[in-house]
Amino acid sequence: MRRLFGSVRARATLGATLVVAVALVAAGAAVLLSLKSNLMGEAGTRAERSARAVAAELAAGTPYDKLSGLDGDDGPVQVLAEKERVVAVSEDLDKISGTDSDRVKPAPSVAPRGDDDDDSDDHEESLEPGEIAGESTFRNGSATIDGDTEDYRFAAVEVETRDRGRLKVYAGAALAAEHGAVQSATTVMLIGFPLLLGVVAGVTWLVTRRALRPVEGIRSEMAAITASQDLARRVPEPQTHDEVARLARTTNETLAALETSVERQRRFVADASHELRSPIASLRTQLEVAAAHPELLDLDGAVEDTVRLQRLAADLLLLARLDAGERPGDAKVDLAGLAREAAEGRTGVTVDAEPVNVAGSRGQVGRVLANLLDNAQRHARSAVTVRVRREGELAVVGVADDGDGVPEADRERIFERFVRLDAARSRDDGGAGLGLAIARDVAVRHGGTLTAGRGPGGGALFELRLPLA
Repeated sequence: MRRLFGSVRARATLGATLVVAVALVAAGAAVLLSLKSNLMGEAGTRAERSARAVAAELAAGTPYDKLSGLDGDDGPVQVLAEKERVVAVSEDLDKISGTDSDRVKPAPSVAPRGDDDDDSDDHEESLEPGEIAGESTFRNGSATIDGDTEDYRFAAVEVETRDRGRLKVYAGAALAAEHGAVQSATTVMLIGFPLLLGVVAGVTWLVTRRALRPVEGIRSEMAAITASQDLARRVPEPQTHDEVARLARTTNETLAALETSVERQRRFVADASHELRSPIASLRTQLEVAAAHPELLDLDGAVEDTVRLQRLAADLLLLARLDAGERPGDAKVDLAGLAREAAEGRTGVTVDAEPVNVAGSRGQVGRVLANLLDNAQRHARSAVTVRVRREGELAVVGVADDGDGVPEADRERIFERFVRLDAARSRDDGGAGLGLAIARDVAVRHGGTLTAGRGPGGGALFELRLPLA
């Protein structure tokens, strides 16, 4: 049971069925109340019509035994005089309830009450002799006529007669039709509502099954991708424009990004292993030669390989921290002072800087400047120029050299990891190809950019843009 209602299809079917059930119950109750009210109103109208017909005869002076409404064809009739005294009733009336008196036999006649009777009701409607009251009152009750008992809607009408005083006429209209109609409607609802709910549940089950079929396809394909670890596969995209289609497209975009990231990581591991292998092998060879022939130890070469290995390890660790999402911090960094520190002690480097502050990691920004200066000196013929300026809401650092520059087709490729152009393929001169990649990653994580272009002197120009502090 838990597994069944754990599915989206089952929950959607149950929810739709419950909503429709509530709506049907509310609508059914409203229909029954409206039907009962209308039928009750019709019965009251019939009863009032009968009561006023009898009242009209009484107002015209018709004797009690001559009243046409007492034949019982239109329902029970009871006429009351003062003090709820029964003066006339329908033929074959055995029992009555719902009127002012439950008597079904006329009482002996008495003299009518005079106008100055002390028992007169001050709240009665004032009527002239022969006048019928304009308002009627209604009650529900029952009556037994010739042995048959039924429920009735009684209407009461008062009439002022000329010789018999104030009379009240009760006439009833049977409620059997009303009860029958309500019971029939209730029976139809009790039978029809469950059938309708069954149809709603079945249709919802089928519709949701069809709607969720692409989701099942996406799920099964994702399970297959997970099992095979083949990130080149993609989930099927429905030819629709709904949420499922957007889910499939987003899933494929995520798979593509994941494939790119994994491939990049694989290349990174392979290139890192390759770059580490050379200095480690060289250092091991020198140490083995030194162990066998101490007099042949190349101490300078061993130190140089150790330094290269140390720098490469530091670069790899920094890239790993950047890939892990290390936050750069929000310390205020004096970019002009940092540029002068990075250029200090370097031959042929000039700095033209105005005071500019940025927010971030001083060590990482300093690493960017050092990498840019290392790259510029590696390719410059004689001079490297560093300019620090403010440009709107950005701080701009330009590092230009007078070398051959970077071909336009390679101006983005040089920021990839372990990429060295042909002019700088030597590991001794060109490094491991991580400096510019690190510089761009740091710039992006500080909310800035790093681009390559053509300098004023024809060489390369690298521009670092960072938001002002």
